[in-house]
Parts: sequence; C-alpha cells; structure tokens
Amino acid sequence: MRIGVIGAGVISKTYLENLTSFPDVTVTAIGDLRPESAKARAEEFGIATHGSVEVVLANDEVDLVVNLTIPAAHADVARAAVAAGKHVWNEKPLTMELDQARALLDEATAAGVRVGCAPDTVLGSGWQEVRRIIERGDIGQPLTALTLFQSPGPDLWHPNPDFLFAAGGGPLLDIAPYYFTALVQLFGPITTVSGVGSTARERRQIIKGPRAGEMFDVTVPTHVGALLGFRDGGVAQSVFSFDSAVKRNQVEISGSEGTMLTSDPNTFGGEIKIIRPGGEYETVATAVEKSTRGTGVLDMVRSIAAGEDHRASGALAYHVLETMLAIEKNLGVRGPESPPPWRSRPCCPRTGIRWPPR
Repeated sequence: MRIGVIGAGVISKTYLENLTSFPDVTVTAIGDLRPESAKARAEEFGIATHGSVEVVLANDEVDLVVNLTIPAAHADVARAAVAAGKHVWNEKPLTMELDQARALLDEATAAGVRVGCAPDTVLGSGWQEVRRIIERGDIGQPLTALTLFQSPGPDLWHPNPDFLFAAGGGPLLDIAPYYFTALVQLFGPITTVSGVGSTARERRQIIKGPRAGEMFDVTVPTHVGALLGFRDGGVAQSVFSFDSAVKRNQVEISGSEGTMLTSDPNTFGGEIKIIRPGGEYETVATAVEKSTRGTGVLDMVRSIAAGEDHRASGALAYHVLETMLAIEKNLGVRGPESPPPWRSRPCCPRTGIRWPPR
C-alpha cells in the first residue's frame, strides 16, 4: 500500500524509520505546512514527492494518509483525506471534539475507507505480553489499576512545545491515550470518570532548538488526577503531570492473586514483574521492541488486505477521546467560565495553594 505522510515534525522521523522498512508499504509522498520541512524529510528517507499538504491529498499515488499534524489540525486533515478517498491513520488524539470525531468516522464509513489512530503501543511486544500473562490467569481476575506519568514537561526538550500546552494537549490529551487505551484492553469500556487538575505556571519557556528562550502561554491543566470505572467492574486511578521534577512511568494491575508491574504503555517493549502477597517482585518476562511508531499503520494495511478489522481503530480512539473529554469537563476546561476555573478558585489563606475545581 502506498503511504503519504502529512506533518514533518519531530515524531515523523520515528514513523518514517519504520514505514520505510516495512515490506508491506511504500512511502510515496510527504507534505507539511512548511514545505521545506517536508523536503528535508524526503531527502533524509528517499521519498520521491514532497511539498505542501495538498501535494499529498491530491496525489493519486497515495492510498493511505498518515496524519502527524498538531492536534488542532487532526480533524480537518483526516476528513480531507477521507474526502479524497484515502484511508487515514491519525496521531492521537483522534480529534479535539466528539462531534468532529463522529463526523470523521461517519464520513469514512460512507466513503468505504478506514480510520486508524495512535497509540499503537498496545500492539507492541510489551503490552501483548502483558495481555498474554493476564489472560493466562497469572494474577487471577484483574480488579484495579494504578497508572502514573510524571515529568518536568516537554518544554525541556521539544523545539516547538507550545501546542502540547494548548487545547488538545497537556498531559491528559497528550499522554493519557497510551494509558487509557492499554487499560481498555484489560478491563473493557470505561463508563464513569472523575478528575481534578491544576497548573503550576501560566507561562513556560522553550529550552531547546532555534526558539530557545521564547516564552509561551499555558492554557490547559498541566497536572491531572483521574478516577475511572469500567463496565465490567474494574476501577483505576491515574496521574498525568508535566509539573514534576521526578520522571516516572508506571502501571500496576492488581488481581485477585497478585499484582503486575507492567512495561510502560508509551513504549513497545519492556520488563514485566509480578508480586504475590507477602513476597517480592519477580521478573516474569522481558519483551523486546520489534518496531515502534507505525506498527499500527502496518496492522491496518495488513487488515485491509485480509478483509479483517484493524486493532488500533477509530472506534477505540473515539472511546478514549470520549473518556478524556469527560475528565476535562470535570476539570472545568470546557465550561463557559473565564478564566478557567482551576485558576479562578480562591486560595487557601494559610498556604496560598489554589483550591481544586469542583
């Protein structure tokens, strides 16, 4: 299948390293709002055609569009690809609004094309091994989960991090898709959510790259805590933060007969440990990465050829988006208040700490 990539930013390098190595696909074109960025990637990976976004959308030599644009552009680019009769793979989140996501999926169904969406990390050897071990019954019935993602934030390393601190970004919409998609694999659909959030700084500074020293506004919560309830009875609690000096990625799944410490669902491999009551963690598997980002595109291509459903589907991404937007609603991000309520709540007179949102 012939692939066209739209978006030549940081993440495109990893995608292209994989997509240009898979025997099932050929990358025929790459486009970007900055054609010079597309040209640089095309020269780096030997891609024949490069230029603007329209160069990819109007190209008859493209069957499937890999949409690596910023979240604010996901819906428009994906729907344009569908309108052009092309399958589309989106980076996460699927879109920024549920009505956009519904329109995209409905239009794809009407056009007879498919929509896939990141994360595809759940297709990697790490999380597949987690599923095998749990389905084998090694920790009994999965009951609860704890997920943690803490970091100082992507402004320390990303050359253009401002979109990650705007609508469609933040640790919730940028990071939670990895964890929520993984949890849905084990516990089934999410039915109830609640959340609290805060923001440490209203402005941040770019540290790396040609824009180093430039300040930008933070318009979303940068620390989010969430509680999830699942249809089949499981529960989970999650923390996603760009405000911690401590870097930590952790997923614990507790079952009726033990607790599993899994590989990071933001990676494609990793170490898996189990602890029994009164015991110590024992390493039960070490999964080696076979490929990374782009694995979901490959699965999609092979599923189309076989006439089967692909696994990192638009429907799954819709459910994860629905979950995240419900949590955002808890935080007050999408309400009519101005300024956002996590900033406007009164401070504790003793500590100066802002009260959390209702």
